[in-house]
Amino acid sequence: MTPTVYFGSAHQARLDAKETLPAKLEIILERLHLRERVKGELVVLKMHVGNNMIYSTIHPIFVRRVVQAIKDGGGKPFIADVDWDVEGAETRAYTTETVGCPIYPAGGLKDSHFVVKEKAYKNLKEWKVAGLINDATFLVNFAHVKGHPSCGFGGAMKNLALGCMVGETRGAIHDAHHYDRYWFAEKCPDPRMLNKIIKSCPFGAIVKDKHKEGELHIHFEQCNQCMRCLKVTPPGSLKIERVNFESFQEAAANSVSVVLSTFEKKKAVHIDLVTHQSPVCDCFGFTSLPILPDVGIFGSDDIIAVDTSVLDATAKMKLIEENLPTSLEVHTREGHPYQQLHGPFKDPYHVLRYGESLGLGSMKYRLEDVMPVENISPAALGYIKAQS
Repeated sequence: MTPTVYFGSAHQARLDAKETLPAKLEIILERLHLRERVKGELVVLKMHVGNNMIYSTIHPIFVRRVVQAIKDGGGKPFIADVDWDVEGAETRAYTTETVGCPIYPAGGLKDSHFVVKEKAYKNLKEWKVAGLINDATFLVNFAHVKGHPSCGFGGAMKNLALGCMVGETRGAIHDAHHYDRYWFAEKCPDPRMLNKIIKSCPFGAIVKDKHKEGELHIHFEQCNQCMRCLKVTPPGSLKIERVNFESFQEAAANSVSVVLSTFEKKKAVHIDLVTHQSPVCDCFGFTSLPILPDVGIFGSDDIIAVDTSVLDATAKMKLIEENLPTSLEVHTREGHPYQQLHGPFKDPYHVLRYGESLGLGSMKYRLEDVMPVENISPAALGYIKAQS
């Protein structure tokens, strides 16, 4: 059966609160039957509360509505995120008073509360699922969509893949980039060439390996596959290939598979808020100008379908290049806008194709607009009383 993705547009016909995104979120929660599904459940609301001075994460006005819906249905909600983001969440307006429920570090105060799940993928054999994720009986996955330097974009999949694991496993997921060999020192016998290769990358993506003399290490997050390095390296000594970039995405999909296995079927919903899409993930702790126009909000029981619908909705948009930090470079106009920004090997659809092959959901979906924007003639502006 083709999954349904419920959609609320960021656009509106009238200057009326009933046509804004928080109101459309309410309708999406109704279509997902969230209230009817959470009675007696311990509900984890997995979201990213950001860190430092970021202000483009999900606004408490949205979070409060989800929390209230859970309470209305008789569920017991709590928010979970990684420990170092939860610490200081109140400085970004996330408190029990503002969102309506407690906010906990998913792996405990020392990131030491976890359960081990076994699943083999390249360098990963064990996955340490954060304990509070495992303790919950129902999942609301609420993601802010943005760019991501490791995989092009971050949405519902990344929100679970990284945010539901303790730090050791998150690090191992990133290390999947390096599982397939890319540096062949025996083909570059001249040690003086190392500095030349390092200097060829304007993004600082190539460095000397800290653990192996004469070896090079690539920070794949910083690499946009411009291939300047290959112009100076001896033939065959360095490879810039898809497999290293796609390994992170495949590890992420396997992580999501492990996370969702801790919940019974039909006990998870996934919501993507597509506003203020910044160039990099919210882990960076600051907000840049948006690189794509606001789209709206998407919700589904199917995690693959919801992220696919977001990518499809943004695929034909043009990057707002005047908003890009001057340190970034767009060297291709092919592929999804997120690929144009982060490089052709960081195809945001790859994690979804791989996730679909793991049985996580379907890239085919039916999109249902919960409040189609009316094409109306100019109308009177609403009246705001001067006194209550």
